[in-house]
Amino acid sequence: MAGTLYLCATPIGNLEDITLRALRVLRESDVIAAEDTRNSIRLLNHFQIKTPMTSYHEYNKIDKAYQLVEQLKAGKNIALITDAGTPGISDPGEELVKMCYEAGISVTSLPGPAACITALTLSGRETRRFAFEAFLPSDKKERLQVLEELERESQLLIPMYDYCLPCKDCTNGCGGSGCEDPCELFQNISFPVDEFFPPNSLNTPCDYEGTKQYCNCRK
Repeated sequence: MAGTLYLCATPIGNLEDITLRALRVLRESDVIAAEDTRNSIRLLNHFQIKTPMTSYHEYNKIDKAYQLVEQLKAGKNIALITDAGTPGISDPGEELVKMCYEAGISVTSLPGPAACITALTLSGRETRRFAFEAFLPSDKKERLQVLEELERESQLLIPMYDYCLPCKDCTNGCGGSGCEDPCELFQNISFPVDEFFPPNSLNTPCDYEGTKQYCNCRK
């Protein structure tokens, strides 16, 4: 009988955000496929989880997926985790899930932390309709092209940044391409202090290079 692939959401800042179900699955699985084993070992050690890990990341997500599918076919249960948040959301996972379905393997997603949703609920905006854009390109030309395309988006927009760009971009709306919609910046979500920058504060220099940041833009 084939095993099951479990998509386990992990904390995005506060270790207490992990669910009891995720902890149980991580302990009971035969293997944990982690985006970065060096990072995930700290999480596992904190909760005294001894399950063996294997790496599954952006640069081996296809070749390694074939190996994981074979293990699942052999009856092993595998938990997939990323460095933070929910697998498949701006992190590896979607390719493995698709291959599991094609192979007739059961997949279960355990609800848990997702920074884009946390930022949305913190914004105070209307949440009935929204759009999420994962990791804007670091190349300025490519980034502006994507942002110009996103200007046609009529819903509340939640783009994600992973470098020191938001203050510069948001000061002029969506990348300085003519959009004047107000936006807020969130970073260090779920850490001891959530950092929130309202629209009128985005013309200040950004001193938080290297942190993941979310910007809610009203469209």
